[in-house]
Amino acid sequence: MSHALELPHRPTYADIEALPSNVVGEILGGELFVSPRPAGPHTEAASLLGVLLGQPFRLGVGGPGGWRILFEPELSLGVDPDYDPVVPDLAGWRIEVMPERLEAAQYTVVPQWVCEVLSPSTQRADRLLKLPFYGRAGVGHLWFVDPLSETLEVFALRDDHWVLLGVHGGDAVVRAEPFDAVPLPLSWLWGRKPPEPSAK
Repeated sequence: MSHALELPHRPTYADIEALPSNVVGEILGGELFVSPRPAGPHTEAASLLGVLLGQPFRLGVGGPGGWRILFEPELSLGVDPDYDPVVPDLAGWRIEVMPERLEAAQYTVVPQWVCEVLSPSTQRADRLLKLPFYGRAGVGHLWFVDPLSETLEVFALRDDHWVLLGVHGGDAVVRAEPFDAVPLPLSWLWGRKPPEPSAK
């Protein structure tokens, strides 16, 4: 379960480096949040989403390419010292924004898209702390994927406010910004093959 650690001082990156390897640490709202490594549905949904988006949008196989999509990048965006670092489940940058692969562990360039895969232990922090932070940082699109309720929520930043573009679920096949150039069969994210098209 995700929880804030009580520290006798303001959390720093040194506190994150001191954490054991089986947890993920983030500084959110000036507190050090620690989460265990995610459970199976969370891991599978994040991994499959990376595969489904990586082929057309990173590699250009069956899609336009032009994106760099990464798992759990450590974001140090210089927006707010109370939110540094923040670790989304996935993040994407347009290649023209981040043309080179970075060698450093932290990413200082604002991504154009982030995705948080919700779990019962993390969704409160994802919604109440990370969502507003991503808006302040200028991230253009945010997705919430919930593998337990089998839903995808798609948000876009418009005039410094998040606008919910749609909520999709189940076996729907969707075109979701900013990856709307290619249809996304949600069934894969829930561990199922998409249903066969019905014969007419």
